[in-house]
Amino acid sequence: MDVQTVGGSPRAAAEGAASAQGEVPADVAAIREARARWEAGTRAKVLAKAPLRHERFTTLSDLEVPDVVTPADVAFDYLGDLGLPGEFPYTRGIQPTMYRGRLWTMRQFAGFGTPEQTNARYHYLLSQGQAGLSVAFDFPTLMGYDSDSPRSLGEVGMCGVAVDTLRDMEVLFDGIPLDRITTSMTINGPAIVMLCFYVALADARGIPRSALGGTIQNDCLKEFIAQHAWVVGPRPAMRMVADTIEFAAKELPRWHPVSISGYHIREAGSTAAQELAFTLADGIAYVQSAIDRGLDVDAFAPRLSFFFDVHTDFFEEIAKFRAARRIWARVMRDRFGAKKAESLKLRTHAQTAGVSLTAQQPYNNVARVAVQALAAVLGGTQSLHTNSLDETYALPTEEAVTIALRTQQIVAHETGVANSIDPLGGSYFVEWMTNKLEAEALDYIRRIDDMGGMLAAVEQGYPQREIAGAAYRFQRQVERGEKVMVGVNEFVSQGDASRIPLLKIDEEVQRRQCDSLAAVKASRDAAKVASALAAVREAARGNVNLCPPIIEAAKVYCTEQEVCDVLREVFGTHTDPAEF
Repeated sequence: MDVQTVGGSPRAAAEGAASAQGEVPADVAAIREARARWEAGTRAKVLAKAPLRHERFTTLSDLEVPDVVTPADVAFDYLGDLGLPGEFPYTRGIQPTMYRGRLWTMRQFAGFGTPEQTNARYHYLLSQGQAGLSVAFDFPTLMGYDSDSPRSLGEVGMCGVAVDTLRDMEVLFDGIPLDRITTSMTINGPAIVMLCFYVALADARGIPRSALGGTIQNDCLKEFIAQHAWVVGPRPAMRMVADTIEFAAKELPRWHPVSISGYHIREAGSTAAQELAFTLADGIAYVQSAIDRGLDVDAFAPRLSFFFDVHTDFFEEIAKFRAARRIWARVMRDRFGAKKAESLKLRTHAQTAGVSLTAQQPYNNVARVAVQALAAVLGGTQSLHTNSLDETYALPTEEAVTIALRTQQIVAHETGVANSIDPLGGSYFVEWMTNKLEAEALDYIRRIDDMGGMLAAVEQGYPQREIAGAAYRFQRQVERGEKVMVGVNEFVSQGDASRIPLLKIDEEVQRRQCDSLAAVKASRDAAKVASALAAVREAARGNVNLCPPIIEAAKVYCTEQEVCDVLREVFGTHTDPAEF
């Protein structure tokens, strides 16, 4: 295999010509000879005295790792495959100055109990140096049900904040300047409803829609693949995503209407390559749906964003981010014909791996999160959430979330890694790993294309089966001791019962939230509510964009469930088919 390390140089041209003629460049041949001597001599002598620790050395995703990587093992054209920061193919970063110009956004995911309680946490986090907000909704809200629904019993405010109406949004963001703080909202099935609630709040405050900055996750395909919080079936869900992309392109120029999420795919047990492939394939499906709507790709592509998991295998995670940027830039240019540089850039939020946290020896989680945060930064993320040490037990306490935020601040200000752009770029091992993950991801994407695209693949259960298989293999490796989890299957403390402070959600939250919802329902104009819901129903039955009528429904205090029930009525519901 040839190597071209200085694309465009006379040497690179000469080596490329030699490779085309079947010759091996002299320096590569010399490296291979030296490698053979090393294996037969220096390394062999050591192995004769002391065997290796393992028969196979693999990444967390079970990619076999070579003992040493040389220029003879990794081929890349510097300008074609790496480039310079802020230039195609963006392998080394999407901004010319990266963190030398501005640090990543430190955005801690937060939400619990009532809107009043979460609003207090937001003010605390902002006072501690957090730069943006990230809303965690409770499970009833994620599923499109109000707090007073029988389906919500015991779940209100438990895993996030309850938001039933615009009144809750008013309280949740009380005292927070929506035109100066960016907000991320992690919700998918009813994402269109929460986005419309947020826009209605801005309208009520007199804030121009053009001033709103933030992200709504709104990734329906990921839900059908991995997380299973949906309102309607895959095809109408795709219609709602396209509606939000179209609305944002026209009305919300600073808003990201979809955060294409690999995080939950990885948390469900996928490998790094599967996370990369299925996430990008989801993105391809959303781009195609917007183009099919008649939108010009350059009108909306700059506002698409991504969301990746950051696991503990340090170099695999760094390489994943670099490969993601390169693949996306080429897909947008070559498949979709995007012309604007901003349309080619993969912007991503990242979150440390919740699935890697352990209940055993929970203070070990601080070390895990620090390693993962460092990988995210060296991978070039634009935004980062660091998990708290107590999240295997409960939502984080104020102390735990402060430690998680301080972890990011230490990485930013004390380690020096933000001083150089892509400091690991050019490392033979990092470039080998980047190429390896890129090749595996592209192979998956080709298979998905052959199935008719990601929507068809999801309906056939393909990514679901692939993830389930990967999760099973990893669990077997842990049980056999082939993969070590400190404190779980190795270095276990006998009688370990670490006591840590936990955040407890008062069960009175549900009563208070239901009382608040009842007061809103009693004070609103019933005729206006009925008329607004009828307008949503009419839009759903036709081809009208759903966002404007849902915004108007929010303004007369229609509830989330009332809107979602209309959507379920028109589009039908969905049950996940069993896979064996």
